[in-house]
Amino acid sequence: MSDTPPPADHPSADEPEVDAAGLLCPLPVLRARKRLAAMAPGTVLRLIATDPAAVIDVPHFCAEAGHDLLTVHEGDGARVFRIRRGPGPVRTR
Repeated sequence: MSDTPPPADHPSADEPEVDAAGLLCPLPVLRARKRLAAMAPGTVLRLIATDPAAVIDVPHFCAEAGHDLLTVHEGDGARVFRIRRGPGPVRTR
């Protein structure tokens, strides 16, 4: 078993997930921020969102908070964002 993380474009089955389907702005980003705050730097979070504004909100949040938006996939009416937690502290307020 290797400690090497999977490539950025290859999701792992054990990635933590936030299912924000059906929630509207700003809730998908708030849920992601809360979950990322509890995760170790470098860990990847999967965020599932159906809010059309998430395509703007999530990349903006990642850029402002110092996280890496690895991939965005669309399907079945939802987008799946893979976010790698940045190295710095995460503000929860």
